[in-house]
Amino acid sequence: MMMPRDTNALGTIFGGIILSYIDQAGAVEAHRIAKGILVTIAMHEVEFHEPVFVGDLVSFYSDVLKVGRTSITVKVVVEAERRIRGNKKVTVTEAEVVYVHVDRDGNPKPIDRK
Repeated sequence: MMMPRDTNALGTIFGGIILSYIDQAGAVEAHRIAKGILVTIAMHEVEFHEPVFVGDLVSFYSDVLKVGRTSITVKVVVEAERRIRGNKKVTVTEAEVVYVHVDRDGNPKPIDRK
């Protein structure tokens, strides 16, 4: 549930907060495929469709789109349940996030697909 501390000057939830949660949700999905260290290298096609309001119950749904030799691309869809506004569910944001599997020195490392 989104709280007042996360609001911007317009009184809606700051987009950077949503991006942070998108990154975390995508990483959870990517870690199901690649064990070890994953770093975020890109967020593509981030689209903010609707604002998120204080009191909205926000859910993040992720799905792997592509697994490369060292990278994983995950689509994250963000849905808000407008609990104060009649429990309507709306898609508020979508993004594609790219993670790279790296070794301890930060060098790209092939993904073990076993």
